[in-house]
Amino acid sequence: MTLPVSVNLMPEAPIGEVVELAVLAERLGYARCWVYDEGLVTRDVYVTLAAIAGRTDRISLGPGITNPYVRHPGATAAAVASLDELSAGRAFLGLGAGGGLTLGPLGIERDRPLTAVREMIDTLRRLFAGERVDHRGHTFSFENAALPYGRPDIEIHLAGRGPKMTALGGERADGFSLSYIHKSVLGDHARSLRLAAGDRPFLISYSTMVATTDQAIEDARAQLTFRLVDSPPDVKQLIGMTDEDTAALRAALADGGPRAAAAHVRPEWVTDFVIVGSPAECARELKELMSANHIDEFLLPVHEVDGAADVIERTAIMFGADQP
Repeated sequence: MTLPVSVNLMPEAPIGEVVELAVLAERLGYARCWVYDEGLVTRDVYVTLAAIAGRTDRISLGPGITNPYVRHPGATAAAVASLDELSAGRAFLGLGAGGGLTLGPLGIERDRPLTAVREMIDTLRRLFAGERVDHRGHTFSFENAALPYGRPDIEIHLAGRGPKMTALGGERADGFSLSYIHKSVLGDHARSLRLAAGDRPFLISYSTMVATTDQAIEDARAQLTFRLVDSPPDVKQLIGMTDEDTAALRAALADGGPRAAAAHVRPEWVTDFVIVGSPAECARELKELMSANHIDEFLLPVHEVDGAADVIERTAIMFGADQP
């Protein structure tokens, strides 16, 4: 069984090093290269994507994910359309509400996120189609705005964990990234997306860590910290995460970041959200999850450059990326 695989690169190292990882991913047959947009925490997402575009030929490129708050959506539209031009039509847009790791250091409140994301999708569709846009919204506005160099069919992919954002993605996006979803409800999310999307083409990707070593499991605990804090109440209830747990995680994140907060993530929570085991066990579990829930693509998150090349190569082998 060949499993379509994409990669999401965290540009936490010099851009040249991130570019080399994208070049490797393309050579190994990865379908898409997303680049995290984490504000001040990382290098600029669009500078990084432009550098990758200059060194690659086939792999699709886009922010994974950006939000309506850090930049005016018009600036995002211009950046994505410019990337699309530079890469000969390979750009897409990954969009979500943004999390505390990105918005917190900038002092930005995530106000009415569902409305902000919906309005961003609708106005960017119109801009990419060459229309003039007037829009007076809660988070952002346009006044007689136009984008004369957009491509009408630039894909927009949403990401999120709440049912309302999932429903919005199925109704208005071209795809959805299910990131660090509790495995027991992965199928529910996928089915609701397919139902909302109807008969039109719609790509569902599933993203989580693949932990085959003790160190990878510890890394996964750190990555789950801020994701669990931002999780919907029903997910917290599902894993037995109390208000006290949430407060402890939030305080530890503020004091020392994800590594310091990892001690507050229970070991059993890791296996709820992450693929854990030997390489053969991980490959089997992931393929079974993808097949049973009719998910189209696995999105490998790469949070650190050190050791990332080995992870990208190992994943291509484990899951059978289509090598050219």
